[in-house]
Amino acid sequence: MTTGDTFDVVTFGETMIRHSVAPGERLETAHGTEMRAAGAESNVAVTVGRLGGETAWLSKLPDSPLARHVEASLRTHGVTPLVAPSEEGRVGVYYLEPAGAPRGTNVVYDRESAAVRTATPEELATEHVERAEAFYTSGITPALSTTLADTTRTLLDRAAAADTHTVFDLNYRAKLWSHEECRATCEPLFDAVDTLVVAERDARTVLSREGSAADIGAELAADHDCETVLVTRGAEGALAVHDGETVEQGAFDADTFDPIGTGDAFVGGYLARWLDGESVRDSMAYGAATAALKRTIGGDVATVTPDEVERVLDSDTSAIER
Repeated sequence: MTTGDTFDVVTFGETMIRHSVAPGERLETAHGTEMRAAGAESNVAVTVGRLGGETAWLSKLPDSPLARHVEASLRTHGVTPLVAPSEEGRVGVYYLEPAGAPRGTNVVYDRESAAVRTATPEELATEHVERAEAFYTSGITPALSTTLADTTRTLLDRAAAADTHTVFDLNYRAKLWSHEECRATCEPLFDAVDTLVVAERDARTVLSREGSAADIGAELAADHDCETVLVTRGAEGALAVHDGETVEQGAFDADTFDPIGTGDAFVGGYLARWLDGESVRDSMAYGAATAALKRTIGGDVATVTPDEVERVLDSDTSAIER
């Protein structure tokens, strides 16, 4: 692990303010909400940081109380915010209305005019990306604006040129763009990606891939010369295609209190172990255990400890390898 102003993982993206009503409440009748910082890229940074890594989050924020709330929240978990200041724009917000079947959980975004949408490489501390062991971003970021799509491309290219390991999670969000828009923007990015993360459902619907999950992973790895492709499968776990080998990983049983951020926790747990030089197989198990713990925790962030993850691994060996 690294120290000082060189980080193990630097992430790039938007972190919003999440307002949640109590389970079973409706936004239209609620009298109060719970406020937390939330964002896929910062969630990954927090997870890696809590599991022993040195992490930073790259973004752009205005000078406002909500922006300071975001920065303070990340610092609480040991993440260093590398923030470009903005004289205009705002902090995005999303509202969460958790519910079970048949209604289902609903998310309402309020993120127009967010300051991050205008972030360019020239105003970001990209030197940290070039010095990091790994750089992570997701398909949520280029979905927010054409400027961010260009910036994401540039950061991935600079990281690759500097031999920083690049990690990209497709992380498709139907409320942000269509399948066709996502594929047209994100698929060209894959050639600069070392570790590609994609949900099996999104590989089929967004990327129009067919066959088994293993076939999809192998095809994506071959098409884009990715070192590793992680295919997540929800309750069925995940699999990795790495150096021509397929590694399957089951999901650990968990009582679900809040599922938001589970995928980010998996990626963060995987990267934390992989950065320590462990195998893809061991890193997959560590990510799955971290994801199971996240499901028991409120908010988007996996506030876990290494000891807790190890206890999950020790308690249920049946999920280690399927």
